[in-house]
Amino acid sequence: MTIESPAYSILDLALVSEGLSLKETFNNTLKLAQHAETSGYIRYWLAEHHNASNIGSSATSVLIGYVAQGTTTIRVGSGGIMLPNHSPLIIAEQFGTLGSLYPNRIDLGLGRAPGTDPETAQAIRSDFMQAAHSFPKEVEKIQTYFSIENEEAKVRATVAEGVDVPIYILGSSTDSAHLAAKKGLPYAFASHFATTHLWDAMHIYRTDFQPSETLKEPYVMTGVNIIIADTDEEAERLSTSLIRMIVGIFTGRRANVQPPTDMTEDLRDIMRNPQVHQMLKYSFIGSKATVKSKIKEFLEHSNVDELIAVTNIYDINDRIRSYELFAEIMQELN
Repeated sequence: MTIESPAYSILDLALVSEGLSLKETFNNTLKLAQHAETSGYIRYWLAEHHNASNIGSSATSVLIGYVAQGTTTIRVGSGGIMLPNHSPLIIAEQFGTLGSLYPNRIDLGLGRAPGTDPETAQAIRSDFMQAAHSFPKEVEKIQTYFSIENEEAKVRATVAEGVDVPIYILGSSTDSAHLAAKKGLPYAFASHFATTHLWDAMHIYRTDFQPSETLKEPYVMTGVNIIIADTDEEAERLSTSLIRMIVGIFTGRRANVQPPTDMTEDLRDIMRNPQVHQMLKYSFIGSKATVKSKIKEFLEHSNVDELIAVTNIYDINDRIRSYELFAEIMQELN
């Protein structure tokens, strides 16, 4: 890895805002990626989720191709592909193809969670649980299919062999940290929603890391929620859409992203709920000055190599503005 630390990136779910069609949502996804490219973001990742009407990134590899086609330099990839949902051979073929179409720009982040509810996971793949338990071996299969040495094998992903598509291990627990360390692969932790095991996972990964052909030293990425506006009050207002999204997750009543409203005492009470408070522990909301001081403290404490920002804001222009201000913060801190 030759990225200067700390780098900054985007994780997107192609969130569907109330009143927008899927086509408009996908157009906004590309528009955001194009702005990110000009703001110095190193990569733009899309996350695989299923059976959620407010998330448009279910056909992840298709959307990656769309974003890569409409940009020129930013890396585009998966954050992640939920590998137990898929045949490793098919994923190797898809990302090998993407890697040839957009050379040196495609990343393959792999996770073991389903990215959906149990019933949908079963509908995607009846042997999901078995595949999840076999995740380390499934990752190995992907690596084999990308290897030149596999050209003599009976089963090949011919479009992937020798194509440069870096693999990242994604996780929200310490299990993934052990795997990433053992394989000598870069590690991305989902601390934008799974905050409990962040420090233990980073410690395990860095302590147990074994250098590989891919990576000589540990490389840690952490997810953070970022909502920045011109004032603290405006950022707080924009964050009401995120709070309502979280309520939908906890109640099982997911809806499209709602327009922001003034902050109410009821919404503040939700933020104080222990589960919600823990989930949003690494959320940085406020003006540029407010968020900059919080990000500086987080970077000094964590010493991560890269922050991957998640910005769940209703309006695309507010979202772009937030990402532009975050880029300014990262450039100033560098």
